[in-house]
Amino acid sequence: MKKIVHTIVFFCSLTLFLVSCSSEDDASIDEETGGLEAVSYLDVAYGPHSRMTYDLYLPEGRTQAKTKTIMLIHGGGWTQGDKEDMTEFVQAIQLAHPDHAVVNINYVLSNVTTPAFPNQFLNIEAIIDKLNVEGEELQISREFGMIGVSAGAHLALMYDSVYDTDDQVKFVANIVGPTDFTDPFYLEDPNFNFAFALLVDEASYPENAIEAVSPAYNVHSGTSPVVMFYGNQDPLVPLTNGTALETALNDGQVSHSFTVYDGGHGDDWSATDFDNLQQQISDYIEQYLPIN
Repeated sequence: MKKIVHTIVFFCSLTLFLVSCSSEDDASIDEETGGLEAVSYLDVAYGPHSRMTYDLYLPEGRTQAKTKTIMLIHGGGWTQGDKEDMTEFVQAIQLAHPDHAVVNINYVLSNVTTPAFPNQFLNIEAIIDKLNVEGEELQISREFGMIGVSAGAHLALMYDSVYDTDDQVKFVANIVGPTDFTDPFYLEDPNFNFAFALLVDEASYPENAIEAVSPAYNVHSGTSPVVMFYGNQDPLVPLTNGTALETALNDGQVSHSFTVYDGGHGDDWSATDFDNLQQQISDYIEQYLPIN
């Protein structure tokens, strides 16, 4: 599969801003207010592989009762990309939603010996489990929102519908994410079967693997609200993948919104489109991941 654009700078209308934070091992107390100061933890390991790291940005004044976390998941066709591709997302979210925590993650990239599925879903699960275990120490709650780009959006959608059995994920922002690998766009591509075989651990999906890892086939009444964005001329993820997911969400009576922009895989969308996308995601954060 062709390399998917890693970063869509959809918050370009905002002045880049980074909440002041430190890299100290322990959160510090503001001597004047008695509240926790903002702190960042970079390249936190959540497993033995060198790719199993994340950056965690915690806001000042946080409490376990109210502070919720937005997870960023980069794209790259499951075989490329890095959390650094999402740096501007971190900065913009801190400006627009300064009371939320942000976790920007890496996952183990797929290669000929390491399939993406289900390993990358399990990477996300390991991160959430670690944050939950450390919730009291970090002073964050067990509620998450997910923003994924391309392959990262696919991972977010699958994690929410299949692995999030405790309903900790409250919404998913799906930016040009693949949702239906049964689409003729993929099946009629002579390279697809070979590429797909490298992505999937066949032992984990003894039957109908294509549907098993397609988010559109895994929607149910417990799927979280989805805000999704696609291009009408995308050469990598067809618009029909967006409509397939919309149909499944309608059938499952899952709250969602579906926006189509003129252009391709996000890299050529207009500034007005990015402003619109930014506002919709911010609205979802406020509605489904509010700071109480």
